Amino acid sequence: MNNDIKNLQKEVILTSGVNPKKCMKCGKCSATCPSYDEMEYHPHQFVYMVENGDLEPLLNSKSIYQCLSCFACIERCPRGVEPAKLIEAVKLQVIRKQGQNHLKADDIPNLLDEDLPQQAIVSAFRKYTK
Repeated sequence: MNNDIKNLQKEVILTSGVNPKKCMKCGKCSATCPSYDEMEYHPHQFVYMVENGDLEPLLNSKSIYQCLSCFACIERCPRGVEPAKLIEAVKLQVIRKQGQNHLKADDIPNLLDEDLPQQAIVSAFRKYTK
């Protein structure tokens, strides 16, 4: 595994806060996933691929956009692995790699709205500025 992939793997694991080595590959997360039929890679496969540093197919997969973030996979996991968080972390890496959705401090005043909670703005700023 080259250094770029190794660094990306570390970043995904750090961002997600998930330890993929806890996974026992039982498939319960995938069995409960409402998007299972729509996904090229299923939740248990995401965990396995991140654990092994096989990130390139995940970065190019449409599966990361099929995840509903419903956390059904998290609820079913007997080991506390959180596949949805890994999927979100991979998706975030793709967004950052493409250079999309970056916010600058000067952009924020135009986004302020009386109906939009400030927490949403701060969260978006943190998520998309790296």
